[in-house]
Amino acid sequence: MSVPATPRGAAVPPGQPRKAATAAWIGSALEYYDFFLYGSAAALIFPEVFFDESDPATATLLSLATFGVAYAARPIGALVLGHFGDKLGRKKIMVFTLMLMGLSTFLIGCLPTRAQAGTLAPVLLVLCRVLQGISAAGEQASANSMTLEHAPPGRRGFFTSFTLSGTQGGQLLATLVFIPVAALPEEQLLSWGWRVPFWLSVGVAVVGYVIRRNLDETPAFAQQAAEQGVVKLPLAVLLREHWADVLRVIAGALIASVSTIFTVWALAYATSDAVGMSRTAMLWVGALANVVALAAIPLWATLSDRIGRRPVFLIGAAGSAATMFLYLWAISTGSYPLTFLTGVLCFGVVYSAANGVWPAFYGEMFTTRVRLSGVAIGTQIGFAAAGFAVTFAARIAGPGGDDWSAVALFTAALCAPPVIAALSARETHTVPTEALGERVAPRAVRTEKVTA
Repeated sequence: MSVPATPRGAAVPPGQPRKAATAAWIGSALEYYDFFLYGSAAALIFPEVFFDESDPATATLLSLATFGVAYAARPIGALVLGHFGDKLGRKKIMVFTLMLMGLSTFLIGCLPTRAQAGTLAPVLLVLCRVLQGISAAGEQASANSMTLEHAPPGRRGFFTSFTLSGTQGGQLLATLVFIPVAALPEEQLLSWGWRVPFWLSVGVAVVGYVIRRNLDETPAFAQQAAEQGVVKLPLAVLLREHWADVLRVIAGALIASVSTIFTVWALAYATSDAVGMSRTAMLWVGALANVVALAAIPLWATLSDRIGRRPVFLIGAAGSAATMFLYLWAISTGSYPLTFLTGVLCFGVVYSAANGVWPAFYGEMFTTRVRLSGVAIGTQIGFAAAGFAVTFAARIAGPGGDDWSAVALFTAALCAPPVIAALSARETHTVPTEALGERVAPRAVRTEKVTA
């Protein structure tokens, strides 16, 4: 393998930070269009298509459990993709994850229903969902590493936030595509309509590949590979020198529970018989909240470049615990104005503080040689728990699925570990990129020398 050398201290070529941020934004948007599309379908469609032999409450529980399956697969994907990302580079992983996500999502749209194939249908659905989880495990970590290592001094928060802005953009796109589909007559929706958004993933994969294939490898990775060689076993170095930071990232990543509860459980609750709100209206709540998040994320990230990562992350984590109560209460009243207002406040504004700053916050905890592994493994273990938060929420909500206050308390409890993680972390927004994570004396590690 050959990686171009970058002299120590050399400036990042002009335009590369913006190019890397654009590639991260668009790639993440396309990747998470697929991922969040599944969430909408799991809440609204799959209970009747793949689990229709169960009673409605059980069918919803089983469907939401398949949503969590991808999160269980993500730590495995993080171990594998993180290892190769720190050995082969960020670019290769970014291209691979996008293609895998596009293929697995397209195949979901081709699956037979339970009425057509019996129990084989939900089994195939779970298999495709596992492939989605493996793909997502490497996507954000590789995009975060790419943008952080390309970013100019003093602006790492802003540039890394493009990855999460892209994620929100993908969620917005998935919601907008699903709105007209959800409005179809019931017979058409359940027979062929739900498949169309999944088939569009072919275009997603093609566009993403064209964008990412010409992206340059980061100067930090090229320099480290050329001068020191890549670490032969990134995981061993990570767990020896950065184990405490990995634990912090795992705890911090539980903040994603706010997203999964908002996106999936709250949608299922609002449209259930207990509340009876319109599917289309609730999808618009998510769409509007994501529009606001697209503006809020870079603003919060820019603020973190000035005052630090920790205070901004804490605002998001603690604030999300409080505003989730307001949002679920508003749904319980059946009031559309209150639901729209609190939904935008919770997810679009407050949650965006933590969501926009964590790419820089987590990435700055690690050195270049293990950054992708550290972020991937730490986040995906935390995200796995966040993914199954939806399933636990369905249980906690009781037989009728309407105990919203219990779910709000559960979500608030999941916001406590991120607060503790942030309070115990170092502030890194002013540390030079080349010095990030270097707080211990260098040790002899096995490396593979890379020739320029």
